[in-house]
Amino acid sequence: MEIDRRAFFSGLGGAAAVALMTDEARADALEHHLMAQAAAPATYPTAAELEAQIDTRTSRRGAGNLFVAGTGNVKRLAPLPAAPTLADYFNLRFMATSNHCLQSANRALKNGMSEEIILACLLHDTVQDLIKVDHGWWGAQLYEPYVSDKVIFAIRYHQALRFYPDKEHGYEYPDIYRRMFGSDYTPEPYIERTYQMVRKHKWYLEPRMVTVNDLYAFEPNVHPTLEQFTDIIGRNFRQPRDGLGFDNSPVAHMWRSVAMPDHPL
Repeated sequence: MEIDRRAFFSGLGGAAAVALMTDEARADALEHHLMAQAAAPATYPTAAELEAQIDTRTSRRGAGNLFVAGTGNVKRLAPLPAAPTLADYFNLRFMATSNHCLQSANRALKNGMSEEIILACLLHDTVQDLIKVDHGWWGAQLYEPYVSDKVIFAIRYHQALRFYPDKEHGYEYPDIYRRMFGSDYTPEPYIERTYQMVRKHKWYLEPRMVTVNDLYAFEPNVHPTLEQFTDIIGRNFRQPRDGLGFDNSPVAHMWRSVAMPDHPL
């Protein structure tokens, strides 16, 4: 597929903005751009074909973005402040996922979603810089001490709901999953059981709205920034005084792993 470089760069804020992105972030942006441009039905691999590729790879598909390089070597990370805030992690560690999450939160804001859903959209995929496997559960655990139960519910269960269309609420199964999991992929039984539970839950719409506003392609000429959500974060995120990773919470070690991914032990 031919790529309109001008449109691609424009959608990311221009050539200067692209130059500041990490290799992983550029690769992620390019993948989303290609998905948006795909007008004709594509040929997708089967689950068995993807399985056969495992021992041809240099890294596991479930490894977090901070721990692998898309091409070449990993890059040196800027140090975090002594008492890092959520904004510090967005700017200095969540480079590969931040634009996607900002786009999702921006769409939720434009669609008139509640602040809790907007915050869930803003946070829902950031844990993929630490680990990708079961990222809904990992992400909910990462944020559990700092946000409301409803936000945690939305983050945790968007992972299961994303595999199940809901035409009533405007969610269709995305083609990107046919490419990632295989054209004949069937969710594991624990995902199916989770979906059935959440479908009957009084908070079903919270994780469902995360999937509805979860952008699989970047909106052209829309460049959301974290500053747009400063007030929402301030009202809904309990920032620890000692900084994320240094507050002795049950998840502080997870934040330290994001902060210091080059530590060998």
